[in-house]
Amino acid sequence: MALSCGVGGRSSSQAAAAAAAAGGAGIPGSPAGLAAPRLLMDVESPGEEDYESLPTSASLCTHMMAGAVAGILEHTVMYPVDSVKTRMQSLQPDPKAQYRSVFEALKKMIQTEGFWQPLRGINVTVLGAGPAHALYFACYEKMKRTLSDIIHHGGNSHLANGMAGSLATLLHDGVMNPAEVVKQRMQMYNSPYKSVLECIRTVHRTEGMGAFYRSYTTQLTMNVPFQAIHFITYEFMQEQINPCRQYNPSTHIISGAIAGAVAAAATTPLDVCKTLLNTQENMVLSSVNVSGHLSGMANAFRTVYQLGGIAGYFKGMQARVIYQVPSTAISWSVYEFFKYILTKRKQKKGTLC
Repeated sequence: MALSCGVGGRSSSQAAAAAAAAGGAGIPGSPAGLAAPRLLMDVESPGEEDYESLPTSASLCTHMMAGAVAGILEHTVMYPVDSVKTRMQSLQPDPKAQYRSVFEALKKMIQTEGFWQPLRGINVTVLGAGPAHALYFACYEKMKRTLSDIIHHGGNSHLANGMAGSLATLLHDGVMNPAEVVKQRMQMYNSPYKSVLECIRTVHRTEGMGAFYRSYTTQLTMNVPFQAIHFITYEFMQEQINPCRQYNPSTHIISGAIAGAVAAAATTPLDVCKTLLNTQENMVLSSVNVSGHLSGMANAFRTVYQLGGIAGYFKGMQARVIYQVPSTAISWSVYEFFKYILTKRKQKKGTLC
């Protein structure tokens, strides 16, 4: 049993029971007597927190900075695979942009289109990911605490985690959706845009401001269940492999990777529809006799089924899972590292964790 402050978020009554089991006051010099003072420290500080949560005294700026760094790293490290995913989700790809695997796609893109092609649009992703994840993690931390107090009286609640992640998604996607539109248009094969600024100006001029939020409802429909599954799976895995909630980077990486894989696979059909609404593929629109622009989740679902059947909803799933596994692992490990550093800093100042 780990003897540390706030192990597993124990209550003071649980800590007292543990102290009694270890020998209560103990006999000086006996093993139980040595263990008791450490356990009694838990009894004396019922308001303490485990390391999993940022200290309540941390400022909003701290929450946002930690989230921004985690978000930027999550989106940029695996960005080339994200570019492949966008192309593999194309319903009617150009013959020169048909790939059998992620590795083949990356190799072919570099050989035929240039070394930097898989990174096209990464700058707008960085600009969007920073503020989007800053708002996301700050909102998640606040809502998780509030909902946990209501649902489980301050204890860990999977329902609270899922609901907090879903609510935080509303803020995240509000910032990230325009960046997603520009990014995916830059990623497509034979993209007509030479730069991010040209893409923004052209889309705004020809399709209006609404084009940047055409897939917003679909993205929310995808990301709300994605984040709910993601957080519930992550917390469940932590309970299984890190029940004492100690700082252990390997458990955060494993839990994040599994959570990302499960959530990504389950929401691939919605991601395919989102990609179609963002890219507005000309060949697809002409084949279904759409003269203007495709809009609405229902229309996207019908179009995907019309052109690809049931299998169409799972195009690019391999690339999506391969992208999400390391991305969520990176995001959680970076974020947990920041929370750990904050907790250690607080301990050095002479306060309990």
